[in-house]
Amino acid sequence: MSKDILDRLLAGRLPDPDGAGQLAVATRRVEIAPSVAGGEAALVAALGFGRPLAVVLDPTTRRVLGARVAAALAGSQEVVLDGTPKPDMETVSELRRRTAGAAALIAVGSGTINDLCKYAAFLDDKPYAVFGTAPSMNGYTSVNAAITEHGHKKSLPARAAAGVFLDLAVLAAAPARMIRAGLGDSICRPTAQADWLLAHLLLGQPYRSAPFALLAADEAALLARPAALLAGDAGAMELLARTLILSGFGMTICGGSYPASQGEHLISHYIDMLGDPGWPAALHGEHIAVTTLTMARLQERMLGGAAPVLHPTGSDEAALRRHFGPELGASCWAAFSRKALDGERAAALSAKLAAGWPAIRRALAAVTRPAAQLEAVLRAAGAPTRSDDIHVPAAFYREAVRHAREIRDRYTFLDLAGDAGLLEPFALAA
Repeated sequence: MSKDILDRLLAGRLPDPDGAGQLAVATRRVEIAPSVAGGEAALVAALGFGRPLAVVLDPTTRRVLGARVAAALAGSQEVVLDGTPKPDMETVSELRRRTAGAAALIAVGSGTINDLCKYAAFLDDKPYAVFGTAPSMNGYTSVNAAITEHGHKKSLPARAAAGVFLDLAVLAAAPARMIRAGLGDSICRPTAQADWLLAHLLLGQPYRSAPFALLAADEAALLARPAALLAGDAGAMELLARTLILSGFGMTICGGSYPASQGEHLISHYIDMLGDPGWPAALHGEHIAVTTLTMARLQERMLGGAAPVLHPTGSDEAALRRHFGPELGASCWAAFSRKALDGERAAALSAKLAAGWPAIRRALAAVTRPAAQLEAVLRAAGAPTRSDDIHVPAAFYREAVRHAREIRDRYTFLDLAGDAGLLEPFALAA
């Protein structure tokens, strides 16, 4: 059924559950196949790109798949980004310079390579396609890119991939931790949906059910067999790959990362921004596995109690400048100030919560999953579940939980708990 959902979405024949006609995405072709070996040139040719093509990769993805793709696309330019590329503005600038003469970009990689290509393609108004090398994240089909600028990790508008090509044999051969990272990036659906729905019910912010309807058919099946992902089970890998693709399309349909990136991602972004560069590197999805459990526990605690009573937000620009530094603090305050509560707003929202808490709590609880269930799924796959699993000291992780809400304007359960005076004691036990 979910493959049918994907096919109908690409064809523009999938009804929008929010009542806005048919759902539509700019991506024209998604291929999830046991193997795409020998078919690379035909897949790209069908997209009608001009020439020359720039095949963008790094040394690892070149070895895994990129050399094969470049050979199949005769006459293409190979652009090998040295070492372990970083998703930052400096690398984007380098990529744009090295691909200036290309008519289109062909990314061969996963998170970083894809984000760099989709953002460079957006800035240069060029088409791009991607051959995935790992089922490690859900950004293949999204139209936003996680790029760091002046130390501040941002979600920036990006080009939609014209084609996304996933070879299941290549994905299954990816390092186990990258497969676990993909599961981690998928398992945040309940916490992200609850956060976004909270902002809708409490603040009246826009919300859509469409991105979650795309995932509903596969989610239970994926969570029921996490160990199979590491055992080379082709069916389980196809489930994960399709979930990642549909999650990305959910973000595209909504015009932003709202349905898949909320409080759990804020904690991860804080770690990326302020963590010690000397710590052993962790993958994005490994972070999200751990931060999702934190958000699930916080949501359970808040939904299991009485209606929160909110107070004026205590932070101001001076406090954020002291904590984050002058430049980053000013950037964070520009975002955080848009959701900071003054006394009047805090009183109005407290009254709304007091009057409607039973209904609000029921609606939010309906879209969540128990933290214990999510933890059991991650453990069955051998995925990280604690901060020390991702090489983040406990004291710093608690700081991330306390301050992550200050880096963006999205209102999540971190804000609800913070404005109710409940985040500090929760963070101390996180």
